[in-house]
Amino acid sequence: MANPIYKVIFHNQNQVYELYARAIYQSDMYGFIEIEEFVFGEKAQLVVDPSEEKLKTEFASVTRSYIPMHSIVRIDEVEKEGTGKIVEVKGDKVAKFPFAPPIRHPQDTE
Repeated sequence: MANPIYKVIFHNQNQVYELYARAIYQSDMYGFIEIEEFVFGEKAQLVVDPSEEKLKTEFASVTRSYIPMHSIVRIDEVEKEGTGKIVEVKGDKVAKFPFAPPIRHPQDTE
């Protein structure tokens, strides 16, 4: 593929972002992925998706975005761009690691 397009899915403040870009690579800043050349749907579309419009507005003046690696859910190389979107995460589906308080011995209280 001469000019690949990537679909990037990542977490950002209780939301899952799905967007398309032409350039993705590991950043010189440790622990970050760099995303450039964002791709959005055609302006000639009759139906306007409010979620994609929010993405366009948020990334309108962004040349390059640095996403922490631990926020990345998935990166796919795709044949053509789709519709970018932002999805609200409902509820906390991740169980907290059990934590036992430290045990205090009687001799520690003196």
